[in-house]
Amino acid sequence: MSDFTVDHHGYEKAMMFAMGAHEAHGQTRKGSDEPYYKHCVRVMKTVSEHDGDADMIKAALLHDTVEDTQVSLDSIEVLFGKEVRDLVYWVTNVATKADGNRAARTALNIAHVKAAPARAQTIKVADIMDNTQDVVSVDPKFAKVYLREKHEMLRALEKAHPELRQKALIQVEKGLQELGLEQPRMGS
Repeated sequence: MSDFTVDHHGYEKAMMFAMGAHEAHGQTRKGSDEPYYKHCVRVMKTVSEHDGDADMIKAALLHDTVEDTQVSLDSIEVLFGKEVRDLVYWVTNVATKADGNRAARTALNIAHVKAAPARAQTIKVADIMDNTQDVVSVDPKFAKVYLREKHEMLRALEKAHPELRQKALIQVEKGLQELGLEQPRMGS
């Protein structure tokens, strides 16, 4: 990845923007006091390690700003361009409480991201990787529902970077096994 000291691609701008947006809401990672933006940085690093281009890297840093803060897609476009805006759009959950119960909302979000281009799906897989890495130890009860949802989503993300998607599926399946839950293996 490029050096952040010379911000040719706008990485530092995206990182500072995401940091400010999440910190303005006092947002931390569930189950810890870790500042939320650190999750965005980990997602960005994973994307950059799996063929992420400049727009994907910026979108990875910004991927939760629309969903979790007051930032709009229009603001993302003005500051970072249409391509970054479109990537953020595709990885942002679209379902709201008005769309029904958790299962109905999950189905809508999966359908949305399934239609996304490969680059956006790769960002989403990187997000799932980071979100599922310690969910079993942090909140086992929530993990039972969450990991099943993420397994279903990963199966739908067929255009994502194949190696990254495979790693994510293995990680989620391992978490389900730790919880004593049976889950079909990829491809079955």
